[in-house]
Amino acid sequence: MSAHPSVSVNDLPAKAAAQADTFETPALRNTMRNQRLQDFFFHKVTWLFAASVLAVLVGIIISLAIGAAPAFAEFGPAFITRVEWDPVNDQYGAMIAIYGTLATSIIALAVAFPISFGIALFLTEICPVWLRRPLGTAVELLAGVPSIIYGMWGLFVFAPLFAEYVQPALKETLGQLPLIGVVFQGPVMGIGILTAGLILAIMIIPFIASVMRDVFEIVPTVLKESAYGLGCTKWEVVRKVVLPYTRNGVVGGVMLGLGRALGETMAVTFVIGNSHGISASLFSAGNSISSTLANEFAEAATALHSSALFALALILFAITFIVLSAAKLMLMGMSRNEGTK
Repeated sequence: MSAHPSVSVNDLPAKAAAQADTFETPALRNTMRNQRLQDFFFHKVTWLFAASVLAVLVGIIISLAIGAAPAFAEFGPAFITRVEWDPVNDQYGAMIAIYGTLATSIIALAVAFPISFGIALFLTEICPVWLRRPLGTAVELLAGVPSIIYGMWGLFVFAPLFAEYVQPALKETLGQLPLIGVVFQGPVMGIGILTAGLILAIMIIPFIASVMRDVFEIVPTVLKESAYGLGCTKWEVVRKVVLPYTRNGVVGGVMLGLGRALGETMAVTFVIGNSHGISASLFSAGNSISSTLANEFAEAATALHSSALFALALILFAITFIVLSAAKLMLMGMSRNEGTK
């Protein structure tokens, strides 16, 4: 019997690699080389796309900062808190526009969120199957309506009805209450901060409802069926199963709607009244950052006026960035606290 040569375990990888090399052909090596090159170029191209978005963002910030520099040099940081906006005397402040932007956005979100939640909940948990698709499509189609159409409808249809029926009722009821009564007092004109907030709410409802519906639908059926099997009601299933599972998506949908409300221009310009003043009454006319830019940018007669408008745009950018960052931090904090309660 011939003795077989002993093979060490440590020699097996080297022998396997040597054996694999014997099966490599020039065509196989060329294919592998081409695949590595394709991966390399694919990585660089996608990195370039991502970097281009960041470059555009940085470019926007720099251009806004350069344009706003004269206004901040003239008025200093007090530009943010000044309530005077007088193009005739070249005196400007941002507080009126900031107040209008935040007030209309808060009203819009306060009205749109519960309605959107109800729409998404109905479409995913309660609506009959045969009606689910038509209603969902109708909600998504509302998101495609141009904002100027909402503005025209708000000015010529909604505002007159609001002034004739809703504002007098609010003035006679909520307007008579202590503390909050002043919010619902004032001239009944149909246009103003409250009207702009309600029009914004109608505009952002389709966005929030569509996102909520999509994230509600990804909840595993077995989780909901298990909860129903334990005797939970529909509301308990939504509160204890659906919402915890889809929390990030719900917050993302709300932030999408809030971002749309903060930056909306034409619809707000039609119905907010475009008055440079601050009043405690939501019935009074006001202004927002976007409506001020739309109304005055093309008519800015002085360099300081143009710079003040650039400063408003920069402030709007900062407000949006702060809101989105706060939402991100909130989600991170909620994720860290999972399982601690």
